[in-house]
Amino acid sequence: MRCQPCFRILNTFRRRPGWWVASSVDLAPLRQSRQFRLLWSSRTVTLLGTQVSQVALLVQARQLTGSAVMVGLLGAAEVVPLVIFGLYGGVLADRIDRRKLAIWTEAGLGLTSVLLTVNALLPRPSVWPLFVCAASGMALAALQRPSLDAAVPRLLTDGQLTAGSALLSLGSNAGAVIGPAIGGFLAAGPGAAAAYGLDVATFAVSLALLALLSPLPRRGGEQATEAAKLGTVLGDIMAGLRYAKSRQELVSSYTADLAAMLLAYPNSLLPFLAVILHAGWAVGLMFSAQAAGAVAASLTSRWTNRIRRYGLAIVLSAAAWGLSTVGLGLAPGLGLALTFLAVGGAADMLSGTFRDTLWNRTIPDSMRGRMAGVEVLSYGLGPSGGQIRAGAIADVTGTRFALWSGGLLCVVALGLICIALPRSIRSATPAATGTTDRAPAGSGWLSAE
Repeated sequence: MRCQPCFRILNTFRRRPGWWVASSVDLAPLRQSRQFRLLWSSRTVTLLGTQVSQVALLVQARQLTGSAVMVGLLGAAEVVPLVIFGLYGGVLADRIDRRKLAIWTEAGLGLTSVLLTVNALLPRPSVWPLFVCAASGMALAALQRPSLDAAVPRLLTDGQLTAGSALLSLGSNAGAVIGPAIGGFLAAGPGAAAAYGLDVATFAVSLALLALLSPLPRRGGEQATEAAKLGTVLGDIMAGLRYAKSRQELVSSYTADLAAMLLAYPNSLLPFLAVILHAGWAVGLMFSAQAAGAVAASLTSRWTNRIRRYGLAIVLSAAAWGLSTVGLGLAPGLGLALTFLAVGGAADMLSGTFRDTLWNRTIPDSMRGRMAGVEVLSYGLGPSGGQIRAGAIADVTGTRFALWSGGLLCVVALGLICIALPRSIRSATPAATGTTDRAPAGSGWLSAE
């Protein structure tokens, strides 16, 4: 005989998902869209291999040159290709089949890893291929990313975009946790060639997945008319920049991300902070803590489906990132430092999810490629500029001051953005439609009234 009270309790839980279900990651996009599954799997595999090879590249550069300056110049070699090809990739994503562009650039990225593998297998590896492959790899990645970002809204319903963004972040951050550990182990043990070879294998798998995607050609109507009117690549780029400038919520999202990265990006100071905390052995752990926080936020991201005021959510997430950097600079021990890094990683992931959802729900398909190209600049230039700022301040005032003062400046800058662009903070994005797993109506000041 069934225990009636227990039976009623079980039925209650079936009708009302517990908090762990309400806050867990929403897997509906992966379950319901084969095309999104292919894209997600391709990007996750590729980003894992990229993390492996990037660590191996830095280790090999140090082994070959013994110079910290030369290792730093690898990052500098990527800046110009990022600026040029990020904007150009956005134009191409609005002009040609996005699937085709993604496949060709993926093949090019795989070829750069092949060249790195061959160079590493030589009796005397050369240094110059590292710089050539770093620059060409960044150029290809900048060409590719707008097409992949702009493809997502074509593969999901409007109501699945937030969950889709969280899943993409989960895949990339999982690679950021696992990849560096694998890359460091392979580069220090079997050698850099093994790490690069693994990256080649991941590109082969990713290419096979992308080949299974349905074509994603440009759409006619508005896009065709605009392309015919503008004609030139420069004209398309300028049209995209004018469109971004005309939308307060887009300007707010770009500037909030730039403020967070330029003023409160802590990564270049982590090795120095580890020494201050008498934990030089924990540098790798400190880098992984951010990604671990982002993974945790992704795994509990279902609640983000209820958010409607994305402008406010982006600013609050960026402010949490800034405050976590303040805490990091003031942390008296390793435990608190790792905690603040994890909080910062979670805040960064949420900010990225809200930005992606805002863009995908409000930008017309004819503009998505170019807006993704602008986002590539923000995504790439912010951390690079942040590293320069942090290093310059730390040389004069010390590591701790550079960290906590940068976090405070970030919060102040976000307040100024709210004052300068008030409409972007007050406005609410229309509720999503077409979702098969609709979250309960939101409440409070982050949700629509």
